[in-house]
Amino acid sequence: MNELPQQLVNGLLLGSMYGLVAIGYTMVYGIVQLINFAHGEIFMTGGFGALTVWLILPGGTTMWLALPLMIIGAIIVAVTIAVGTERFAYRPLRGGPRLAPLITAIGISLALQQAVWAWYPGATSSLTFPEIPGGPFHLGSITIQTGDVFLLTAAPLSMAILGYFVMKTRTGRGMQATAQDPDTAKLMGINTDRIIVVAFALGAAFAAVGAVAYGLKYGEVNFRMGFILGLKAFTAAVLGGIGNIYGAMIGGLALGLAETLATAFIADIPGMQQLGGQSWADVWAFVLLILVLLFRPQGLLGERVADRA
Repeated sequence: MNELPQQLVNGLLLGSMYGLVAIGYTMVYGIVQLINFAHGEIFMTGGFGALTVWLILPGGTTMWLALPLMIIGAIIVAVTIAVGTERFAYRPLRGGPRLAPLITAIGISLALQQAVWAWYPGATSSLTFPEIPGGPFHLGSITIQTGDVFLLTAAPLSMAILGYFVMKTRTGRGMQATAQDPDTAKLMGINTDRIIVVAFALGAAFAAVGAVAYGLKYGEVNFRMGFILGLKAFTAAVLGGIGNIYGAMIGGLALGLAETLATAFIADIPGMQQLGGQSWADVWAFVLLILVLLFRPQGLLGERVADRA
């Protein structure tokens, strides 16, 4: 029980990262009914974009000055790739069989992994990511690393910005209308192609912020980092109710807490010693998904709706 507060904080931090990436899955699916399995690699390229900015800055640049530039660089790289894939890979297939864009997304995912592995200098192994200076912070028995402070700040701020954008701006209302009925939205004068591009761009921007948080938290980036984390973010989106942006963050938090608590404490249960530890973390994450889908298939905040014609 003495470890419980620390593990709860660890779970919230991990879940916040999942939630930032899950937003991209749920926004794209909510508007174009596409599961963009390349989104994990969009997240990965954002991390390499941030690292590139750090490497080209003059020596002696402080991390406090470099961090905003790294975030901007990550967002530019991730958004450019996401918008490019939407324009040249997904849009031509929009009227085709629903399986075609799904297979395309898997192909793009593999292509981005191999492109970074082959062409980014030193990317065949993990690359060191810069750290925010300063020691860890202690709140009673809870220890928060300096890199985690960025995640604690970025996750709620990103959700607040997204909530305001979707609910209060003209483009945000256009996104809601397109998600509800794209054909009627077109008749009402909404440029649905532009709305879809905005959805891809916003999802990529939040994934880029998550990638910077990942680099600061773990101190490295690598070309494989988007695969498992992307799958877990997709799991979080489904868990919260895919298509619901608030559900994506709640699903991410639930997944992060479940994964962290199971990893930390399940080995203490008599007869369960072999099922604890970090090697089982991925298993428990998907066990939670299966249980939720069995008892609430639409997710935590999802609604039962008829399939779109």
